[in-house]
Amino acid sequence: MSDKEKMEVNIKRFETEMAKVKRTGIDELMSFIRKSDMYKAPASTRFHLSVTGGLLQHSLNVFDALKASLVQEEDAFVYKVAGIPVARITEESMIIIALLHDLCKTYFYTTEVRNRKVNGKWEQYDAFIVNDKIPYGHGEKSVMMIEEYMKLLPVERYAIRWHMGYTESDTLTLSSAIDKYPIIWALHSADQKASHFMEDMEGNKPSFTDSDTGKQGSVFEEVASR
Repeated sequence: MSDKEKMEVNIKRFETEMAKVKRTGIDELMSFIRKSDMYKAPASTRFHLSVTGGLLQHSLNVFDALKASLVQEEDAFVYKVAGIPVARITEESMIIIALLHDLCKTYFYTTEVRNRKVNGKWEQYDAFIVNDKIPYGHGEKSVMMIEEYMKLLPVERYAIRWHMGYTESDTLTLSSAIDKYPIIWALHSADQKASHFMEDMEGNKPSFTDSDTGKQGSVFEEVASR
């Protein structure tokens, strides 16, 4: 499958999930997303999925990781710790917090021409760099951008705001937020699982190349083969 075909598949999957959100303002939000660089932006400059379409792929990976960590019970998805339920969210909320947690990375990157040596010869290439056009933080910026079009529930607002976990400088407030909304930790964990286990610089790792998680191979097999 070509890169273009992969992107088309990811866009279709993203929009299929977002179509399940039935909330005032969703049409305006999706119009913004389609006009933005959400589908083409990288997920980072050098850490994971530093490629065109990386942000979209990462968002879907976080969705898969979050959904797999929750237990579906009737019309809710439940987050359990040691088998004990500590949080319960709707499918709509799960979709929103996973797929939109990094909306802040739209209008965040650009490219510049750099030089590199390949097989003893210098060549030019386009490298992604940060050019933050909306300097308003990270999680809080995603919340702001979403709520310009669609109102979030408190649990969604908190989860997206604090999804970076203990990389935040205000750890006391983060701890209080997690106590209030444990789903924050589930989203943060899903974000870390995606970036560390599912992704590398140029795409998903071989064990996670199939969007159907039920068909994926074992990551342990991949590690053992190195």
